[in-house]
Amino acid sequence: MPAKKKSTRRRYSKGASKTVASAVRRKKAGTLRSGKSRKGAKVTSRKQAVAIGLSEARKKGQKVPPRKSGQRRAA
Repeated sequence: MPAKKKSTRRRYSKGASKTVASAVRRKKAGTLRSGKSRKGAKVTSRKQAVAIGLSEARKKGQKVPPRKSGQRRAA
């Protein structure tokens, strides 16, 4: 009996990957900022840069899994 191949479906769209990559590049350049109006502090964490990129991708309507519950800070 042959082994079944595991389905390899994309978790994120290509566009979402580009958005995250763009956010990481902006972080490296020192221009990525946190906060709604981007007047906040400069982002220094790679994880935070990825989270901002995913958030931007969601706003654009790209294919990204929904946020996990309990991960967001109360505003």
